[in-house]
Amino acid sequence: MPSDVEAIRLDKWLWAARFYKTRSLASDAINGGKVHVNGQRTKAAKDIKIGTEITINKNGYTWHIAVTALTGQRRPAKEADLLYQETPESHNKRQHQIQAEREQKELLGFSGIDHKPNKKDRRLIHRFKHS
Repeated sequence: MPSDVEAIRLDKWLWAARFYKTRSLASDAINGGKVHVNGQRTKAAKDIKIGTEITINKNGYTWHIAVTALTGQRRPAKEADLLYQETPESHNKRQHQIQAEREQKELLGFSGIDHKPNKKDRRLIHRFKHS
């Protein structure tokens, strides 16, 4: 699966490792300061090598990973997992955060709006706003 390359662009690697759906989204995240390489802000064209440490902030979650393989091709998720090694602290913190969010949703009983307001709902909203 991993190729013989010594270095690859950061945005291309993030796309191949399935952190972002497109290279454009990966590039936007890098330029927006959501991705750090070895603790420093960087550019999308930055070449990364095996052993590079990357911090990714996405949707309120944080990954601290070390690059273990390089490839420029997007592969299935099981193969993409072999491209990096996540630190145990990062994994545990993310799992606790996910569990806390699940518990909070259950506690509040909020299932979200599952439909667009119909005529009756709009009348109720209107009455509530103007009373």
